[in-house]
Amino acid sequence: MTDSTLTHDGSRGMAALKLIVYSFIGIFFFFVPVTIGGKSTILLDHAATAIATQLRPAALVFVTALIAYGALAPFIRGTWNKNVTETIFSLLRVLGLVLTGMYLAGVGPAALYQPDMLPFLFDKLVLSVGLIVPIGGLALAFLIGYGLLEFTGIIVQPIMRPVWRTPGWSAIDAVASFVGSYSLALLITDRVYKEGKYTPREAAIVATGFSTVSATFMIIVAKTLGLMGTWNLYFWSTFIITFLVSAITARIWPLSRMEHKGDRDLPLPEGKGRVAAAIDAGISQAGKAPGIRSLLGATFLDGLRMASMILPSIMAVGLLGLLAAKYTPIFDVLGLALYPFTWIAQLGDPMLAAKSMASGLAEMFLPAILLKDGDAALKFVAAVVSVSQVLFLSASIPCVLATSVPLKFRDLIVIWYIRTALSILLAAPVAFWAASNGWLG
Repeated sequence: MTDSTLTHDGSRGMAALKLIVYSFIGIFFFFVPVTIGGKSTILLDHAATAIATQLRPAALVFVTALIAYGALAPFIRGTWNKNVTETIFSLLRVLGLVLTGMYLAGVGPAALYQPDMLPFLFDKLVLSVGLIVPIGGLALAFLIGYGLLEFTGIIVQPIMRPVWRTPGWSAIDAVASFVGSYSLALLITDRVYKEGKYTPREAAIVATGFSTVSATFMIIVAKTLGLMGTWNLYFWSTFIITFLVSAITARIWPLSRMEHKGDRDLPLPEGKGRVAAAIDAGISQAGKAPGIRSLLGATFLDGLRMASMILPSIMAVGLLGLLAAKYTPIFDVLGLALYPFTWIAQLGDPMLAAKSMASGLAEMFLPAILLKDGDAALKFVAAVVSVSQVLFLSASIPCVLATSVPLKFRDLIVIWYIRTALSILLAAPVAFWAASNGWLG
Protein backbone atom coordinates (compact mmCIF):
# COMPACT_ATOMS: atom_id res chain seq x y z
CA MET A 1 0.00 0.00 0.00
CA THR A 2 1.47 3.37 -1.00
CA ASP A 3 1.89 6.42 1.22
CA SER A 4 -0.70 8.29 -0.87
CA THR A 5 -3.22 5.49 -0.32
CA LEU A 6 -2.58 5.59 3.41
CA THR A 7 -2.98 9.35 3.40
CA HIS A 8 -6.20 9.11 1.42
CA ASP A 9 -7.61 6.43 3.70
CA GLY A 10 -6.60 8.42 6.74
CA SER A 11 -8.22 11.65 5.56
CA ARG A 12 -11.36 9.77 4.51
CA GLY A 13 -11.47 8.07 7.90
CA MET A 14 -11.13 11.43 9.67
CA ALA A 15 -13.87 12.92 7.49
CA ALA A 16 -16.12 9.94 8.25
CA LEU A 17 -15.47 10.43 11.97
CA LYS A 18 -16.41 14.12 11.66
CA LEU A 19 -19.61 13.18 9.82
CA ILE A 20 -20.62 10.74 12.55
CA VAL A 21 -19.59 12.68 15.65
CA TYR A 22 -20.66 16.19 14.62
CA SER A 23 -23.92 14.98 13.08
CA PHE A 24 -24.72 13.08 16.27
CA ILE A 25 -24.12 16.25 18.31
CA GLY A 26 -26.39 18.26 16.00
CA ILE A 27 -29.14 15.63 16.04
CA PHE A 28 -28.94 15.37 19.83
CA PHE A 29 -29.27 19.12 20.31
CA PHE A 30 -32.10 19.61 17.82
CA PHE A 31 -34.14 16.44 17.82
CA VAL A 32 -33.79 14.43 21.04
CA PRO A 33 -36.20 15.40 23.86
CA VAL A 34 -34.55 15.36 27.28
CA THR A 35 -36.45 15.50 30.57
CA ILE A 36 -35.03 18.05 33.02
CA GLY A 37 -37.00 19.21 36.05
CA GLY A 38 -40.09 17.37 34.87
CA LYS A 39 -40.09 19.14 31.49
CA SER A 40 -39.41 17.13 28.34
CA THR A 41 -38.10 19.14 25.40
CA ILE A 42 -34.96 19.53 23.27
CA LEU A 43 -31.75 20.80 24.89
CA LEU A 44 -31.88 24.11 23.01
CA ASP A 45 -35.23 24.88 24.63
CA HIS A 46 -33.93 23.82 28.03
CA ALA A 47 -30.93 26.13 27.60
CA ALA A 48 -33.04 29.10 26.57
CA THR A 49 -35.48 28.50 29.44
CA ALA A 50 -32.67 28.18 31.98
CA ILE A 51 -31.08 31.45 30.85
CA ALA A 52 -34.45 33.25 30.80
CA THR A 53 -35.28 32.15 34.36
CA GLN A 54 -31.93 31.81 36.14
CA LEU A 55 -30.15 34.70 34.41
CA ARG A 56 -33.14 36.91 33.66
CA PRO A 57 -31.37 40.30 34.08
CA ALA A 58 -28.62 39.25 31.66
CA ALA A 59 -31.21 37.79 29.27
CA LEU A 60 -33.17 41.05 29.29
CA VAL A 61 -30.04 43.08 28.51
CA PHE A 62 -29.05 40.69 25.71
CA VAL A 63 -32.48 40.61 24.08
CA THR A 64 -32.93 44.39 24.42
CA ALA A 65 -29.54 44.94 22.77
CA LEU A 66 -30.59 42.70 19.87
CA ILE A 67 -33.85 44.64 19.50
CA ALA A 68 -31.98 47.97 19.54
CA TYR A 69 -29.53 46.75 16.90
CA GLY A 70 -32.31 45.39 14.70
CA ALA A 71 -34.25 48.65 14.93
CA LEU A 72 -31.32 51.01 14.32
CA ALA A 73 -29.11 49.05 11.89
CA PRO A 74 -31.21 49.71 8.73
CA PHE A 75 -30.95 53.46 9.35
CA ILE A 76 -27.21 53.28 10.07
CA ARG A 77 -26.59 51.22 6.91
CA GLY A 78 -29.00 53.32 4.85
CA THR A 79 -31.07 50.31 3.75
CA TRP A 80 -34.31 51.34 5.44
CA ASN A 81 -35.77 52.93 2.29
CA LYS A 82 -34.65 50.52 -0.47
CA ASN A 83 -38.28 49.47 -1.07
CA VAL A 84 -41.73 49.99 0.41
CA THR A 85 -41.73 46.76 2.44
CA GLU A 86 -38.30 47.48 3.94
CA THR A 87 -39.36 51.03 4.83
CA ILE A 88 -42.53 49.84 6.58
CA PHE A 89 -40.77 47.12 8.56
CA SER A 90 -37.84 49.40 9.44
CA LEU A 91 -40.29 51.85 10.98
CA LEU A 92 -42.15 49.01 12.70
CA ARG A 93 -38.88 47.77 14.22
CA VAL A 94 -38.31 51.23 15.69
CA LEU A 95 -41.82 50.99 17.16
CA GLY A 96 -40.83 47.57 18.51
CA LEU A 97 -37.83 49.13 20.26
CA VAL A 98 -40.04 51.84 21.77
CA LEU A 99 -42.57 49.25 22.97
CA THR A 100 -39.78 47.18 24.50
CA GLY A 101 -38.55 50.21 26.43
CA MET A 102 -42.09 50.99 27.57
CA TYR A 103 -42.70 47.43 28.73
CA LEU A 104 -39.45 47.12 30.64
CA ALA A 105 -40.03 50.55 32.24
CA GLY A 106 -43.66 49.72 33.02
CA VAL A 107 -45.06 52.84 31.38
CA GLY A 108 -47.93 53.22 28.95
CA PRO A 109 -51.70 52.61 28.76
CA ALA A 110 -53.10 49.86 30.97
CA ALA A 111 -54.63 48.16 27.91
CA LEU A 112 -51.13 47.28 26.70
CA TYR A 113 -50.40 45.42 29.93
CA GLN A 114 -53.27 42.96 29.71
CA PRO A 115 -51.89 39.40 29.97
CA ASP A 116 -52.54 38.76 26.26
CA MET A 117 -50.78 41.92 25.07
CA LEU A 118 -47.21 43.09 25.81
CA PRO A 119 -46.60 40.57 28.63
CA PHE A 120 -47.50 37.71 26.27
CA LEU A 121 -45.44 39.08 23.38
CA PHE A 122 -42.31 39.84 25.37
CA ASP A 123 -42.21 37.08 27.97
CA LYS A 124 -43.61 34.20 25.90
CA LEU A 125 -42.31 35.04 22.42
CA VAL A 126 -39.56 37.66 22.30
CA LEU A 127 -37.50 36.42 25.24
CA SER A 128 -37.72 32.82 24.07
CA VAL A 129 -36.95 33.52 20.39
CA GLY A 130 -34.20 36.00 21.32
CA LEU A 131 -32.35 33.31 23.23
CA ILE A 132 -33.09 30.16 21.27
CA VAL A 133 -32.16 31.50 17.82
CA PRO A 134 -28.55 32.49 18.69
CA ILE A 135 -28.09 29.32 20.77
CA GLY A 136 -29.59 27.34 17.92
CA GLY A 137 -27.14 29.05 15.58
CA LEU A 138 -24.27 27.43 17.48
CA ALA A 139 -25.85 23.97 17.35
CA LEU A 140 -26.68 24.51 13.68
CA ALA A 141 -22.99 24.27 12.77
CA PHE A 142 -23.02 20.59 13.73
CA LEU A 143 -26.29 19.88 11.95
CA ILE A 144 -25.60 21.35 8.52
CA GLY A 145 -21.83 21.79 8.25
CA TYR A 146 -20.36 18.31 8.25
CA GLY A 147 -22.26 16.19 5.77
CA LEU A 148 -25.57 15.32 7.45
CA LEU A 149 -27.42 17.63 5.06
CA GLU A 150 -25.92 15.93 2.01
CA PHE A 151 -26.41 12.43 3.44
CA THR A 152 -30.07 13.08 4.28
CA GLY A 153 -30.66 14.81 0.95
CA ILE A 154 -29.78 11.73 -1.07
CA ILE A 155 -31.56 9.24 1.23
CA VAL A 156 -35.00 10.93 1.31
CA GLN A 157 -34.96 12.55 -2.13
CA PRO A 158 -37.33 9.93 -3.62
CA ILE A 159 -40.00 11.28 -1.25
CA MET A 160 -39.26 15.02 -0.99
CA ARG A 161 -38.88 15.89 -4.68
CA PRO A 162 -42.08 14.32 -6.09
CA VAL A 163 -44.30 15.28 -3.14
CA TRP A 164 -43.05 18.73 -2.05
CA ARG A 165 -40.82 19.72 -5.01
CA THR A 166 -37.87 20.32 -2.69
CA PRO A 167 -34.44 18.68 -2.20
CA GLY A 168 -34.13 15.79 0.22
CA TRP A 169 -32.24 17.86 2.80
CA SER A 170 -35.37 20.01 3.30
CA ALA A 171 -36.61 17.14 5.49
CA ILE A 172 -34.24 18.46 8.17
CA ASP A 173 -36.13 21.80 8.11
CA ALA A 174 -39.43 20.00 8.55
CA VAL A 175 -38.27 17.93 11.51
CA ALA A 176 -36.49 20.90 13.13
CA SER A 177 -39.69 22.94 13.13
CA PHE A 178 -41.85 20.24 14.69
CA VAL A 179 -39.39 19.35 17.46
CA GLY A 180 -37.76 22.76 17.81
CA SER A 181 -39.40 25.90 16.45
CA TYR A 182 -40.14 27.80 13.24
CA SER A 183 -37.35 30.24 14.09
CA LEU A 184 -34.76 27.46 14.13
CA ALA A 185 -36.18 25.97 10.93
CA LEU A 186 -36.02 29.36 9.21
CA LEU A 187 -32.45 29.81 10.42
CA ILE A 188 -31.60 26.51 8.70
CA THR A 189 -33.52 27.54 5.56
CA ASP A 190 -31.77 30.90 5.35
CA ARG A 191 -28.33 29.35 5.78
CA VAL A 192 -28.94 26.57 3.23
CA TYR A 193 -30.42 29.04 0.71
CA LYS A 194 -27.43 31.38 0.99
CA GLU A 195 -25.15 28.41 0.37
CA GLY A 196 -26.95 27.87 -2.95
CA LYS A 197 -28.51 24.54 -1.99
CA TYR A 198 -32.08 25.82 -2.48
CA THR A 199 -33.47 27.63 -5.51
CA PRO A 200 -35.71 30.63 -4.68
CA ARG A 201 -38.84 28.51 -5.22
CA GLU A 202 -37.53 25.66 -3.08
CA ALA A 203 -36.55 28.02 -0.25
CA ALA A 204 -39.98 29.67 -0.39
CA ILE A 205 -41.78 26.30 -0.27
CA VAL A 206 -39.71 25.27 2.73
CA ALA A 207 -40.10 28.61 4.55
CA THR A 208 -43.88 28.76 4.12
CA GLY A 209 -44.69 25.06 4.27
CA PHE A 210 -42.34 23.43 6.77
CA SER A 211 -41.60 26.15 9.32
CA THR A 212 -44.49 25.40 11.65
CA VAL A 213 -44.76 26.01 15.38
CA SER A 214 -43.22 23.24 17.45
CA ALA A 215 -44.89 20.33 19.19
CA THR A 216 -44.53 22.24 22.47
CA PHE A 217 -46.71 25.04 21.05
CA MET A 218 -49.17 22.39 19.89
CA ILE A 219 -49.44 21.13 23.46
CA ILE A 220 -50.45 24.62 24.61
CA VAL A 221 -53.11 24.80 21.87
CA ALA A 222 -54.41 21.33 22.77
CA LYS A 223 -54.59 22.25 26.46
CA THR A 224 -56.47 25.46 25.70
CA LEU A 225 -59.07 23.59 23.63
CA GLY A 226 -59.34 20.53 25.89
CA LEU A 227 -57.82 18.13 23.35
CA MET A 228 -55.04 16.55 25.42
CA GLY A 229 -57.23 13.47 25.89
CA THR A 230 -56.88 12.84 22.15
CA TRP A 231 -53.32 14.13 21.77
CA ASN A 232 -52.12 11.46 19.36
CA LEU A 233 -55.10 11.97 17.04
CA TYR A 234 -54.57 15.73 17.12
CA PHE A 235 -50.79 15.60 16.64
CA TRP A 236 -50.76 13.14 13.74
CA SER A 237 -53.78 14.70 12.03
CA THR A 238 -52.09 18.10 12.21
CA PHE A 239 -48.78 16.68 10.99
CA ILE A 240 -50.38 15.02 7.95
CA ILE A 241 -52.71 17.92 7.09
CA THR A 242 -49.93 20.51 7.42
CA PHE A 243 -47.65 18.74 4.97
CA LEU A 244 -50.50 17.79 2.64
CA VAL A 245 -51.40 21.48 2.41
CA SER A 246 -47.72 22.25 1.75
CA ALA A 247 -47.68 19.77 -1.14
CA ILE A 248 -50.71 21.51 -2.68
CA THR A 249 -49.48 25.10 -2.21
CA ALA A 250 -46.14 24.18 -3.80
CA ARG A 251 -48.02 23.60 -7.05
CA ILE A 252 -50.13 26.78 -7.21
CA TRP A 253 -49.49 30.53 -7.40
CA PRO A 254 -47.56 32.34 -5.99
CA LEU A 255 -45.05 29.59 -5.10
CA SER A 256 -45.33 27.79 -8.43
CA ARG A 257 -44.26 30.95 -10.32
CA MET A 258 -41.10 31.65 -8.35
CA GLU A 259 -37.66 31.33 -9.92
CA HIS A 260 -36.44 27.75 -10.18
CA LYS A 261 -33.43 27.09 -12.39
CA GLY A 262 -32.58 23.43 -12.03
CA ASP A 263 -33.10 21.08 -9.12
CA ARG A 264 -30.37 21.30 -6.47
CA ASP A 265 -30.37 17.58 -5.67
CA LEU A 266 -27.12 15.66 -5.50
CA PRO A 267 -27.09 13.15 -8.41
CA LEU A 268 -26.40 9.47 -7.77
CA PRO A 269 -22.99 8.43 -9.12
CA GLU A 270 -23.24 5.81 -11.82
CA GLY A 271 -23.11 2.28 -10.48
CA LYS A 272 -23.68 3.27 -6.84
CA GLY A 273 -26.69 2.58 -4.66
CA ARG A 274 -28.51 5.35 -2.82
CA VAL A 275 -27.10 4.54 0.62
CA ALA A 276 -23.50 4.26 -0.63
CA ALA A 277 -23.87 7.54 -2.57
CA ALA A 278 -25.33 9.25 0.50
CA ILE A 279 -22.40 8.12 2.66
CA ASP A 280 -19.88 9.30 0.05
CA ALA A 281 -21.60 12.70 -0.24
CA GLY A 282 -21.63 13.14 3.55
CA ILE A 283 -17.97 12.16 3.92
CA SER A 284 -16.96 14.43 1.03
CA GLN A 285 -18.67 17.43 2.65
CA ALA A 286 -17.19 16.65 6.06
CA GLY A 287 -13.73 16.43 4.50
CA LYS A 288 -13.88 19.87 2.90
CA ALA A 289 -15.83 21.65 5.66
CA PRO A 290 -14.12 24.53 7.51
CA GLY A 291 -12.90 24.14 11.09
CA ILE A 292 -15.53 23.92 13.80
CA ARG A 293 -14.57 27.28 15.34
CA SER A 294 -15.00 29.07 12.03
CA LEU A 295 -18.35 27.43 11.36
CA LEU A 296 -19.59 28.05 14.91
CA GLY A 297 -18.75 31.73 14.54
CA ALA A 298 -20.51 32.02 11.18
CA THR A 299 -23.73 30.28 12.26
CA PHE A 300 -23.81 32.15 15.59
CA LEU A 301 -23.55 35.48 13.78
CA ASP A 302 -26.34 34.34 11.45
CA GLY A 303 -28.45 33.61 14.52
CA LEU A 304 -27.73 37.03 16.04
CA ARG A 305 -28.57 38.78 12.76
CA MET A 306 -31.83 36.94 12.31
CA ALA A 307 -32.87 37.43 15.94
CA SER A 308 -32.17 41.16 15.74
CA MET A 309 -34.52 41.48 12.76
CA ILE A 310 -37.22 39.21 14.20
CA LEU A 311 -37.55 40.53 17.75
CA PRO A 312 -38.56 44.18 17.20
CA SER A 313 -40.96 43.02 14.45
CA ILE A 314 -42.63 40.59 16.84
CA MET A 315 -43.12 43.37 19.38
CA ALA A 316 -44.57 45.86 16.90
CA VAL A 317 -46.46 43.70 14.40
CA GLY A 318 -47.60 41.31 17.09
CA LEU A 319 -49.03 44.08 19.27
CA LEU A 320 -50.79 45.78 16.35
CA GLY A 321 -52.29 42.45 15.33
CA LEU A 322 -53.48 41.64 18.83
CA LEU A 323 -54.98 45.12 19.27
CA ALA A 324 -56.72 44.86 15.89
CA ALA A 325 -58.19 41.47 16.79
CA LYS A 326 -59.43 42.73 20.14
CA TYR A 327 -60.65 46.24 19.37
CA THR A 328 -61.42 46.50 15.64
CA PRO A 329 -63.58 44.62 13.10
CA ILE A 330 -60.66 44.01 10.70
CA PHE A 331 -60.61 40.27 11.29
CA ASP A 332 -64.39 40.15 11.02
CA VAL A 333 -63.93 41.53 7.50
CA LEU A 334 -61.13 39.05 6.74
CA GLY A 335 -63.39 36.33 8.08
CA LEU A 336 -65.83 36.97 5.23
CA ALA A 337 -63.19 35.67 2.83
CA LEU A 338 -62.98 32.42 4.80
CA TYR A 339 -66.74 32.06 5.31
CA PRO A 340 -67.31 30.03 2.11
CA PHE A 341 -64.87 27.41 3.38
CA THR A 342 -66.27 27.17 6.91
CA TRP A 343 -69.76 26.92 5.35
CA ILE A 344 -68.71 24.17 2.92
CA ALA A 345 -67.04 22.37 5.84
CA GLN A 346 -70.37 22.56 7.72
CA LEU A 347 -68.76 23.86 10.89
CA GLY A 348 -71.03 24.95 13.71
CA ASP A 349 -71.65 28.72 13.46
CA PRO A 350 -69.60 29.09 10.25
CA MET A 351 -69.40 32.90 10.50
CA LEU A 352 -67.95 32.81 14.01
CA ALA A 353 -65.60 30.07 12.87
CA ALA A 354 -64.46 32.11 9.86
CA LYS A 355 -63.83 35.27 11.89
CA SER A 356 -61.94 33.34 14.56
CA MET A 357 -59.82 31.48 12.01
CA ALA A 358 -59.00 34.82 10.34
CA SER A 359 -57.61 36.11 13.64
CA GLY A 360 -54.88 33.49 13.30
CA LEU A 361 -53.22 35.84 10.83
CA ALA A 362 -52.39 38.11 13.78
CA GLU A 363 -51.33 35.39 16.23
CA MET A 364 -51.63 31.61 15.93
CA PHE A 365 -53.10 31.28 19.46
CA LEU A 366 -56.06 33.59 18.80
CA PRO A 367 -58.37 31.01 17.13
CA ALA A 368 -57.85 28.68 20.10
CA ILE A 369 -58.64 31.47 22.55
CA LEU A 370 -61.72 32.68 20.65
CA LEU A 371 -63.16 29.19 20.06
CA LYS A 372 -62.38 27.54 23.39
CA ASP A 373 -66.13 27.37 24.13
CA GLY A 374 -67.11 25.99 20.69
CA ASP A 375 -68.35 22.48 19.96
CA ALA A 376 -65.89 19.59 19.87
CA ALA A 377 -65.50 19.43 16.08
CA LEU A 378 -65.00 23.19 15.78
CA LYS A 379 -62.34 23.19 18.50
CA PHE A 380 -60.50 20.37 16.75
CA VAL A 381 -60.52 22.24 13.42
CA ALA A 382 -59.30 25.42 15.15
CA ALA A 383 -56.45 23.49 16.79
CA VAL A 384 -55.33 22.01 13.46
CA VAL A 385 -55.64 25.28 11.52
CA SER A 386 -53.65 27.18 14.18
CA VAL A 387 -50.64 25.05 13.27
CA SER A 388 -51.17 24.21 9.59
CA GLN A 389 -51.62 27.88 8.57
CA VAL A 390 -47.86 28.26 9.39
CA LEU A 391 -47.83 32.04 8.81
CA PHE A 392 -48.88 34.70 11.34
CA LEU A 393 -47.99 38.33 11.89
CA SER A 394 -46.81 38.21 15.49
CA ALA A 395 -43.79 36.05 14.73
CA SER A 396 -43.41 33.75 11.72
CA ILE A 397 -44.06 36.36 9.00
CA PRO A 398 -41.44 38.77 10.41
CA CYS A 399 -39.13 35.74 10.71
CA VAL A 400 -39.56 34.88 7.02
CA LEU A 401 -39.06 38.50 5.98
CA ALA A 402 -35.83 38.60 8.02
CA THR A 403 -34.34 35.82 5.88
CA SER A 404 -32.79 36.08 2.43
CA VAL A 405 -35.66 34.09 0.88
CA PRO A 406 -37.21 36.32 -1.86
CA LEU A 407 -40.79 36.38 -0.57
CA LYS A 408 -42.81 39.60 -0.47
CA PHE A 409 -45.29 40.50 2.25
CA ARG A 410 -48.10 40.21 -0.30
CA ASP A 411 -47.00 36.68 -1.16
CA LEU A 412 -47.09 35.65 2.49
CA ILE A 413 -50.63 36.95 2.97
CA VAL A 414 -51.85 35.08 -0.13
CA ILE A 415 -50.13 31.88 1.00
CA TRP A 416 -51.63 32.26 4.49
CA TYR A 417 -55.12 32.55 2.99
CA ILE A 418 -54.67 29.51 0.75
CA ARG A 419 -53.22 27.42 3.57
CA THR A 420 -55.97 28.40 5.99
CA ALA A 421 -58.76 27.63 3.51
CA LEU A 422 -57.28 24.25 2.59
CA SER A 423 -56.65 23.40 6.24
CA ILE A 424 -60.29 24.06 7.13
CA LEU A 425 -61.52 21.81 4.33
CA LEU A 426 -59.10 18.98 5.22
CA ALA A 427 -59.47 19.17 9.01
CA ALA A 428 -63.29 19.26 9.11
CA PRO A 429 -63.89 15.67 7.87
CA VAL A 430 -61.36 14.34 10.41
CA ALA A 431 -63.07 16.35 13.18
CA PHE A 432 -66.55 15.09 12.33
CA TRP A 433 -65.32 11.50 12.00
CA ALA A 434 -63.57 11.71 15.38
CA ALA A 435 -66.60 13.35 17.01
CA SER A 436 -68.98 10.71 15.62
CA ASN A 437 -66.79 7.99 17.14
CA GLY A 438 -66.77 9.68 20.53
CA TRP A 439 -63.08 10.62 20.41
CA LEU A 440 -63.66 14.34 20.97
CA GLY A 441 -65.76 14.23 24.09
